[in-house]
Amino acid sequence: MSMRYLERRALRIQQNDAIPLYLFALAAEEVDQVADVAHISRDKAGRLIGYQRPEKRSHVKQILEYLDSGVALFPNGLILALPETVRFRSSRGPAVSDGLATSGTLEIPIVTTPGVARPAWIVDGQQRSLALARTKNTRLPVPVAGFVTDALDLQREQFLRVNTVSPLPVNLVTELLPQIVSAPSARLSARRLPSALVDMLNLDPESPFYGLIKRASTDADSKHQTVVTDNSLVEALKESLESPSGALFPYRNIAAGTTDTEGIRHLLLIYWSAVKVTFPSAWGKSPQESRLMGGVGIRAMGRLMERVMAQVDLNAKTARAVTEKELQRVAPVCRWTEGTWEEIGLPWNEMQNTPRHISTLSNFLVRHYVAARAANR
Repeated sequence: MSMRYLERRALRIQQNDAIPLYLFALAAEEVDQVADVAHISRDKAGRLIGYQRPEKRSHVKQILEYLDSGVALFPNGLILALPETVRFRSSRGPAVSDGLATSGTLEIPIVTTPGVARPAWIVDGQQRSLALARTKNTRLPVPVAGFVTDALDLQREQFLRVNTVSPLPVNLVTELLPQIVSAPSARLSARRLPSALVDMLNLDPESPFYGLIKRASTDADSKHQTVVTDNSLVEALKESLESPSGALFPYRNIAAGTTDTEGIRHLLLIYWSAVKVTFPSAWGKSPQESRLMGGVGIRAMGRLMERVMAQVDLNAKTARAVTEKELQRVAPVCRWTEGTWEEIGLPWNEMQNTPRHISTLSNFLVRHYVAARAANR
């Protein structure tokens, strides 16, 4: 394997003793030699790979046109995750450090053998890096901040942190959250467990949602069979986990910081499998064909879950059959694929994934469920 070192003058910033941070410059043409993009996807085992969203061609084109204009001022730097094989040599002399930064030379290993991966990963600046790789202004100096780590979870964490000002797609954020150690904010932290549960529901062969949930990592060949938007399911689970009246709330020990994930899995598989059995003609279709699979249906049935599962002994062998029997109480009034919702007055295909419609449908289902139970006592 052939290797060379790219040497650049650099500043080592004294922030974290365990994670070196360097500021330096690369020529535009060198960015493509040094760094690659870790696109988000899944391997054959279903494990999450990478973290970057797809290329935005129009954005790259705009940057490229500016770079090729000949008058480019490009202060927007890149953030790279550098390999642990980089080397830093401090400069000599009394003025080498001011207590905040140390000047020296950074050596980045570059493998010149064809087919071997580049040493660094782009954490922020994917669109800029693609434009830099194509510009005619090949020697344009580009500012770079590089932190040294081979840990993918740390790269993902930094990726989320630097993109909080210009929001990332919600489904990309929620899919990445379970893979990082520390969420960038309390709001995002609250979505980590629900997102991990959505992963489970999508990847577990015993789950009625198996292969049906559309995530940021879903490849083009699989998108035609994914009919459930992950964000709707994340919100439904988050609501159940956080509300004291939620079916999933008792499975969290907030004081100890623990969660009975196996218990949650058991409940979710029983409830949603029963939903699938209760509405077979509405399950697995696109939201355009069945509002059950759209956001309004997922959220409303998620709220009904709180009432239904309060009546089910999950340890009993009959748990699934009892859940199906409970759901039959509302089945006659549901209009997922045709007809008009009674009392609500809306045709099935006019029910939208809006807060008002979600609330209206949820209240309608709960009201009919409670009334049906009371009538059959």
